[in-house]
Amino acid sequence: MHASYAQSLKNNIDHAYQQFVKSGKLPNGIASLTVLDGNTGQPIFTNNASIGLPTASTMKVITSITALDILGPDYTYQTKLAYTGEIDSLGVLHGDIIVIGSGDPTLGSDRFNNTKAETILNKWVYKIQHAGISRIDGRIIGDDLYLNGNDVPPTWNWQDIGNYYGAGISGLNWHENKVGIVISPHTVGKPTFVASTSLPLTDGTLINEVITGPNGSGDNVYAYSAPYSNIVYLRGTYGRDLKKVIEIAVPDPALALAQQLTRALSDIGIAVDSLPTTGKRLLNQGITLNKRPKELDIHQSPALKDIIHWFNQKSINLYGEAMLKSFGIISHNESTTLEAASLLSKYWEQKLRIPNSELNIQDGSGLSPQNRVTTAAMAKIMHYAQGRPWFADFKKSLPTINGITMKSGTIGGVLGYTGFHTSKSGQPVTFSLLVNNYTGSTAAMRQEMFKLLNSLK
Repeated sequence: MHASYAQSLKNNIDHAYQQFVKSGKLPNGIASLTVLDGNTGQPIFTNNASIGLPTASTMKVITSITALDILGPDYTYQTKLAYTGEIDSLGVLHGDIIVIGSGDPTLGSDRFNNTKAETILNKWVYKIQHAGISRIDGRIIGDDLYLNGNDVPPTWNWQDIGNYYGAGISGLNWHENKVGIVISPHTVGKPTFVASTSLPLTDGTLINEVITGPNGSGDNVYAYSAPYSNIVYLRGTYGRDLKKVIEIAVPDPALALAQQLTRALSDIGIAVDSLPTTGKRLLNQGITLNKRPKELDIHQSPALKDIIHWFNQKSINLYGEAMLKSFGIISHNESTTLEAASLLSKYWEQKLRIPNSELNIQDGSGLSPQNRVTTAAMAKIMHYAQGRPWFADFKKSLPTINGITMKSGTIGGVLGYTGFHTSKSGQPVTFSLLVNNYTGSTAAMRQEMFKLLNSLK
């Protein structure tokens, strides 16, 4: 009975795939599909399964599975609040307050109750007060040296890295390393102006070159900056009828945190004598941080399984880059993106005998257009996950799209889906589908892909 289910499903997929190819949307492009039997892991259908293609955000499933396997579902990041020097009898701290990061991507995020910026700042202000400190004869330092400061994967595009989804990964992340910009449009064709920002951009200059677009033209705004830039350019068009907050990357998240904590202390009357700074900035001046500060608080992130939920549901690239670097450090003390990505490929070569050439990985999130992964490799890793004790948490993290549990991916000219499904006849499958260099609109290509994946039902 099981064999006949599989054969019938194979025929359905084969027919749907022929129709998909005939849609005329890939005259100069390529599609790759791997469908595995969910029970045995054996192929039910493959086409171009051994061709490495850009993944877009479907890469996130590989990063998630690797992180769950190496770090464990209950892994947490720790951020420490500490001080150097001594507190005198008048409550003056003759030293610095230091926030020591470990790469926690959720610090200051609005997605969890205990990570919200206001919650964390209030807690830290209380801890500083409770230590008897009434004035700081020093400064607030955001220690971001754990990952050597703020950085972006070297293969990311210039058009991406100034925007919220292309924000760098820092040793001390804050508010997902992004800031909201409220833009006020004008007459069509005329310059817009920036009405407000969700955080003060006190350490840099925002140059707004955005033009008002016609009604219905939407958001075509891009920010151009890089880690530690002190100038951010806003370019593109913003629809006259649009009411949307534009989110851009913060060039120095650790400094943004140090500035906010300085302000929060000032608001309750605790003066900080010197300007806030970061571990990276001090290092660049030849100043090393005190190695043995006295701890005031240890903030623990949500568990990895909960971070992965938002990572896959909302496709937060920052979370993937944090996880990639974390298992790079934990497995081989390698914190650079490319070294960690190489270790990830080697992990699956050892675990499932997947050749390195099938997992040519450049980042943890899929934003790099230079990723080259085969659908055969992705489907095998997805199938492997089903046998792990944390699988229920991983599967729950995947969105339901077109009635199927799967992760989507979209970057220029690339669309992908990978996931799990059980057909009406009871046949479970694991699948991966990637298309590259399609013609026509993204929406039209997506519908063709849905028609093809409907054959799994």
